[in-house]
Parts: sequence; structure tokens; C-alpha cells
Amino acid sequence: MTAGIRPRNNKLVLMPQPIKKAVFPVGGLGTRFLPATKAMPKEMLTVVDKPLIHYAVEEAKAAGVEEFIFVTGRGKSAIEDHFDHSHELQDTLAARGKTEALAALRDWLPGPGQVAYTRQQEPLGLGHAVWCARHLVGDEPFAVLLADDLVLAETPCLKQLVDAYAETGGNVVAVMDVPREHTDRYGILDVSSDDGRRVEVAGLVEKPDPAVAPSTLSIIGRYILLPEVFDHLARQESGAGGEIQLTDAMARMIGGSPFHGVRFEGRRFDCGDRVGFVHANVAFALARDDLREDVEAFLRAYV
Repeated sequence: MTAGIRPRNNKLVLMPQPIKKAVFPVGGLGTRFLPATKAMPKEMLTVVDKPLIHYAVEEAKAAGVEEFIFVTGRGKSAIEDHFDHSHELQDTLAARGKTEALAALRDWLPGPGQVAYTRQQEPLGLGHAVWCARHLVGDEPFAVLLADDLVLAETPCLKQLVDAYAETGGNVVAVMDVPREHTDRYGILDVSSDDGRRVEVAGLVEKPDPAVAPSTLSIIGRYILLPEVFDHLARQESGAGGEIQLTDAMARMIGGSPFHGVRFEGRRFDCGDRVGFVHANVAFALARDDLREDVEAFLRAYV
């Protein structure tokens, strides 16, 4: 799939179709954060002053995404409300002359028609959640962002992937090195070439035992995928944990089209874990000019 031709190094090359759609699987139960997530989606947990899903949408928008597709489940209406206008609140802020607060409330909202929702009716795994978005994605490459994986970076993580995709085409995933004893927590790459930044993927294994893991290079929750992945997900085959794994479908595409991993620049926080979530709040607060001094003073006094 190409969007046109442009010169590169005095040669004409076919350009990949641009990434304009992103899928956000947000149907999970968030049981690790009970009781906080009993009545609130885990994706609405806040890091400093923004929900996790807010960061994910901002990251996608910064990478050029124009259509935002949420795969939801029961009890996720707060996400829909968050990405909609709150006319009562906006009117109140306007009447009180709170212009900065009003701008902060609405300037980041996607435009009319840019947001779509579909329901994952059963929690059958990440691959199943992505497959549920197939009709909204259509026949074009797309991004997948997992809000639990929060990345603090000067250049947004998905933008780094989009830039790499513009060079390579095909499937592109964000990767990071993990301790070997943790390979059974992640999708792990089998690598055929590695220049230190970009790797060519020869195979993928979901949560392998550390003794047999082909590498320590792990996929995190950022993907650019070709639409052919839906053909493989349509098999509805169970993998690790008895779930329909996205990793298994991606593995079947290796060899048919380019497949690369990108070691992203930045720090990833696992906000599906309570300790990782606390770490993210501290790091993102320290990255803010309006908060850094007070937070640093507190940490020095407390620790």
C-alpha cells in the first residue's frame, strides 16, 4: 500500500500509505487497581492531571492520526464522556471568565466525526479487541496504542514509529530491552539484524520462558500494523493464557511484508502496575515546570 512517489537519494521510491487511524483497546477490567476501578475505567486513572487515555490520544494526534477508534467494554462510558463536550461546565467557566480553564477543557478535543466506538463484548484478549475494530479501520495501515504503557519522551513514541514506518513501510513496533528473567511477561522478538536503533524481526514469541526466549527485546504497547493482520485475527485462535493474542497474528505476517522493531527514545512506565503508576506520576510531575520545584522539595524531605 502506497500513498505516492517521492525522490530519495536521487531515486524515486514508493511511499507507504500514511497512518491516519489509531485503535485504543480500552475494554479491560483493571482488576489490579481495585477498588479504584470498581466504578471507573482504569484508562481514566490520572497521571498528575490527565487520564492515561488522554495521554494516549495526545500522542496519536501528535503523530498525525486523525481518526480515533476506541474498543470499549461495559462500564466505560466515562471515556466517551471525557472525549465529548461538557456544555454545562463550559458555560459555567465562560460565565465566570475562566478563559484559561475553558481553553484547557476543550482545545484538545478531537473534532466532530473523528472519534468512533465499538464494543468488545467478551474479554478474549488484545488480538480480539483489535479485531473488533476491523470495520472501522478498513483496508489501510493503522496504529494501536495501549494506554497502560505511558512513555515520557521529547518526541512522542508513536511519532518515532511513524517516522521509521515512512522509511521502511510494513509493520513497525516499539521495543525495549528487558531483563531475561522478565521475558515471560512480554511479547519477545527473534531478531535477524540489529543496528542498535532499528531491528529486523525474524519471529515473535508471546511470553516465552526465559530459558528459551530468542532475545530480551520486548514489544511495548505501540504498534503500526498493516490491515492484513485482521485476516490472521479472524481465525480466532487462542494463544498464551487462553486468549487471542495480537502477537500470534503479527508473527504470521513476518516474511510477507517488512517487519521492524524500533528502540524508542524515552522512558516507558507500566501503568497497569501500581508501582509503575506511582513512578509515572513522580516522573511526569518532575517534567513539569510548574510542579518540579515543589515535588523535588517534597521528595528530598520525605525520602
